[in-house]
Amino acid sequence: MVTTTDYATQATLKPNVFRRMWTDGQLKMLLIFLPPALLVFTVFVILPMLQAGFFAPYKWSGYGPAPWVLNEDTGREFGRWVGSQNFERMWGHSAFQQAFENTLLVIAVSLLIQLPIALFLALLIYQNSRINTIFRLVFFLPYIMAEVATGLIFSFVLDGNYGLSKWFSDLMGYETAFFPLAEKPWAFYSILAVIVWKYFGFHMMIYIAGLQSISKELIEAARIDGATATQRAFFIQIPLLWPAITISIFYSVLGGLQVFDLVMPMTAGGPSNSSHTLVSYLYNFGFVRLNVGFGSAVGVFLFAVGVVFALVYRNTVQRGQ
Repeated sequence: MVTTTDYATQATLKPNVFRRMWTDGQLKMLLIFLPPALLVFTVFVILPMLQAGFFAPYKWSGYGPAPWVLNEDTGREFGRWVGSQNFERMWGHSAFQQAFENTLLVIAVSLLIQLPIALFLALLIYQNSRINTIFRLVFFLPYIMAEVATGLIFSFVLDGNYGLSKWFSDLMGYETAFFPLAEKPWAFYSILAVIVWKYFGFHMMIYIAGLQSISKELIEAARIDGATATQRAFFIQIPLLWPAITISIFYSVLGGLQVFDLVMPMTAGGPSNSSHTLVSYLYNFGFVRLNVGFGSAVGVFLFAVGVVFALVYRNTVQRGQ
């Protein structure tokens, strides 16, 4: 039972907490650094999300005032209210369906190919040594490179006129050069290969950090009991690594929903819109073609998918972590 004395004690503790934070300088630091961060986050994240929700039911090119503002001469809004037509058009568009399938394929490849490669390499080089440090640096370097720069590099590497494609064609004696980024099945496969190459090092470092936190005495005891390296990995290390694996899966799925910077310099969604992801589809059919309302509808859909996944995943798989 909570008494009046308890309430009085809590009331006196709160001012003391703020006074102590002010004396220690913590409150001053919050007052200095928190408002700019909140301002930037609000202007560049919160407001665009709210605007996307407002623009989604309108047909608006993005020019002129907001779509719900009336034109003084005609008495009409600058943008035309279309309700759910943008969403209906999105679902019925074959390019959107292809982009949605491609996004799911990115997530599947990330989970089934990229993460196992990262885990396998982490188990090989997690122990501290000079040679392992070199391997970690080599494997992590692709992640450090900017996505746009990576896409531009591979657009040249896979060019049939002077890239690796030409070298391979000459080596095999083909009369015509092979242009993988211009061929429908191969364009998106090339993007998937680059995604695996670029991001496996990031997940590998997550696993290495998790493996290094496992008690060495536990691994040594299993080795003394006769457990092989494979048995130690499957029955001790990987089960204890599950929290790191869940974080890695979380990043892979959300990252797969946001793939954009690699697609644009490599294929720009081509050929024939076959290599679009949801974000590149949004950009191309929403903003490049001056249909901000339609692009906002795609953005709302993408935001809803990301939020639903994050909430469900955090409350199921990552519950209690």
